[in-house]
Amino acid sequence: MKQYTSEKFLDGFVFLEGPRWHDGALWVSDMMAHKVYRISKSGEREVVVEVPKRPSGLGFMPDGTPVIVSMLDRLVYKLVDGELVLHTDASTTVKGDLNDMVVDSVGRAYIGNFGYDIFGGGEPATAEIILVDPDGSHRVVADNLECPNGTVISTDGRTLIVAESFAGRLTAFDRAANGDLSNRRVYAE
Repeated sequence: MKQYTSEKFLDGFVFLEGPRWHDGALWVSDMMAHKVYRISKSGEREVVVEVPKRPSGLGFMPDGTPVIVSMLDRLVYKLVDGELVLHTDASTTVKGDLNDMVVDSVGRAYIGNFGYDIFGGGEPATAEIILVDPDGSHRVVADNLECPNGTVISTDGRTLIVAESFAGRLTAFDRAANGDLSNRRVYAE
């Protein structure tokens, strides 16, 4: 069996979230430092944008436009010419801070949330996944999840898998042509 060793690549961050590989670089949100970074293969870091209300999930539209979750105000932005432009406002749709995100091949974003004010001592509650369409409209496509996080879409695009962090399981859904989710099932515990 081949042995692998790890070594520090970069440091000096506070709390990294939402890593995505895009266009030859690693993009990450430093939630507590309120910054989104682009990191080259050689380790050069660039602050792409500052997000005052905590950046989290990252994704990219089909044309390469970055999409960024702003946790505390429950907003989703596009990054256009270096400026944050509102893509959707989920503040009245979800109960907790927005969290991780995955964007599909046509630009639909699936975004989880904590379900309650986890950092402010709120009572634990289940959460939703919202789907943000390319035009910025959004709707709930799954509910009663225990902190949906770490969301991925299968290579064939037919299945969405999400980690329910507080339940210790991966949950799978079938994806319809319009992005709706159905056939909820345990993928792994």
